[in-house]
Amino acid sequence: MTDISKLDLNLLVTLDTLLAERNVTHAARRLNLSQPAISTRLTRLRDLLDDPLLLPAQRGMIPTERALELQEPLHQALEGVRRVIAENSPCDPSTITATIAIAASDYVQYAVLMPLLEILRRDAPGIRVAWRTIDTSMLDTQMARGDVGLALSTPETAPETLRMRKIYREEYVAIARCDHPAIGRSLDLDSFCALDHVIVSPEGGGFEGPADNALAALGRKRNVALSAPGFLVVPEIVARSDMIALVPSRVAQGRAEYIQIFDPPLPVTGFDMALIWHDRTTTHPLHRWIRDQITTLITAD
Repeated sequence: MTDISKLDLNLLVTLDTLLAERNVTHAARRLNLSQPAISTRLTRLRDLLDDPLLLPAQRGMIPTERALELQEPLHQALEGVRRVIAENSPCDPSTITATIAIAASDYVQYAVLMPLLEILRRDAPGIRVAWRTIDTSMLDTQMARGDVGLALSTPETAPETLRMRKIYREEYVAIARCDHPAIGRSLDLDSFCALDHVIVSPEGGGFEGPADNALAALGRKRNVALSAPGFLVVPEIVARSDMIALVPSRVAQGRAEYIQIFDPPLPVTGFDMALIWHDRTTTHPLHRWIRDQITTLITAD
């Protein structure tokens, strides 16, 4: 029988991390320890539990059946400990020194993260922020490793294994340059279809967007002249050409000096935006404070 008195909290946290990462290098980075230190702890765990726990593989490590049996109960037990401690640990952001990586599209960086940065510089100057371009296919792995602490994306693209909170609904607006020769006070459907369009294709090279299905239902179509990889460049392109575009409304905010903003001349379905995070940061005081700041920021918008 295992002598649990010899299983200190550091060993259990190391096992929890190793089972999540299945890689000594990644576990060491996440725990801010050296690889030899992690290997030493793994050896102790193997001796105490009388099981190899993790076996070397071509890429990383493979857990034994015993390790898989332990993984979920151990993780839940440690989360309970973290929750108890976090609930009794007030967060004073003005005194915290930390780094957090936030993954989002360029549109969200402009619409949400720029205002958030102003709050952090004022209220939490010791927090460094790394903006990262979001890759939803890798997000689960990045968050499990601690490479990304928080993400903002549409709920449909969020991995099911991660936690999520919807924070706002976004709608599309049409934009054109202020002195556009073919547009007056409003944008009608005929002009919308006749003018050249810029659209955003994050994967690159796409020439269809949310408006095209809506147009097809009306027996109409538009001409997409340019496909751009991100939203932020689109208002600049529109302002310097006769092309028009549909963009999320928050992209158009603050640009009235050089673009006109119109309601689309046909119904175009908007989208939800959500905060996404890993279970490992749910009760962390700093991460919880930042999530609350974003939610408050959006609510006050």
